[in-house]
Amino acid sequence: MPPQERIVMLVDLDYFFAQCEELRNPSLKDKPVVVGMYSGRTETSGAVSTSNYLARKYGVKSGIPLFLAQKRLEGADAVFLPVDYDYYQQVSDKIMSILREYSDILEQAGIDEAYLDVTKRTRGSYEEAELLVLQMKAAVKREVGVTFSVGIAPNKLVAKIASDINKPDGVTVIRSEQVKEFLSPLPVDSLIGVGKKTVVKLSEMGVKTVSDLARYDIQRLVEVFGKTLGVYFHNAANGVDNDPVQEAAEPESIGRMGTLKENSCDIDFIMQKIDQQIDEIYAEFQPKKQSYRQVGIVAIMTNLSAKSRSKTLEKSATDKETIHKAARELFEKYLAETKQELRRVGVRIAHFSNEEREQKQLTSFFGTTQ
Repeated sequence: MPPQERIVMLVDLDYFFAQCEELRNPSLKDKPVVVGMYSGRTETSGAVSTSNYLARKYGVKSGIPLFLAQKRLEGADAVFLPVDYDYYQQVSDKIMSILREYSDILEQAGIDEAYLDVTKRTRGSYEEAELLVLQMKAAVKREVGVTFSVGIAPNKLVAKIASDINKPDGVTVIRSEQVKEFLSPLPVDSLIGVGKKTVVKLSEMGVKTVSDLARYDIQRLVEVFGKTLGVYFHNAANGVDNDPVQEAAEPESIGRMGTLKENSCDIDFIMQKIDQQIDEIYAEFQPKKQSYRQVGIVAIMTNLSAKSRSKTLEKSATDKETIHKAARELFEKYLAETKQELRRVGVRIAHFSNEEREQKQLTSFFGTTQ
């Protein structure tokens, strides 16, 4: 009996940050929406993080300066919003938990992307995979309210490229026998890992399309780009990718960020927010039955500039009180140095170990500041 063909999906959440803002405020759906990373130097300094499709019709795309986006959208009743990463992360977490129910293995590739290996539950059938996507889309739309696009293919590389073909809310299926025909006419920068400098170098070598690269002598590619990249470019151009879909390792830290009700440099007011975050962190951390060795803070000023500080404990700890004490010390020291009001604050714990949980000792309260 021949081995079952691998079936991989890449789920790409459509214009995710802007779609989250539409979800929070449905009245935005009929307007151009731009979510920007503001530098704080001026009201328009910064870059576009993402935009909805109405804004894209005006040439507003990720990465362009915000002042240029505003110029292109002048008179279009556009809405400009700052990135609210915490909110987007909450929406993403809900979606990923739903997608996990429909996958054999889920590998989250970012806040708005995930690879799903569905080989077993589809029994290697592309027809079954398409039906599964419809079920996934319905579940996410019903439970969260957002759309996503999907690429279905025999490997991660082709699934990723396919997910960009029919947007938004589309599905593109590339069967194994269609891979070369699908990839051949595409420009070489369609392949993951082929950046601007590589495009220039390949162009000088007479390589402009994926089919050009697929036919190019592999030994020459190795000579120019080195063994690792040369072999990768040859394999990728031929649609060969054996990289498995695999669950991410346990996070190296657990943290929370949040916006203060009002800008402040009052330590007691700030710690009210931090203590709420510590409660959430500890609730996530405690079941792991691990210890932590580092506590860190993040402070974001009113001009949106951010600073972080951390403290490594002399002895690993397992309790909540140590997090509170270390965080307060770090914020007190930071506020004394800067004397600036804060807009957003965060706290995290890191450097986990699976050592046997120890009883809290006085030494766990002392540490050195990094």
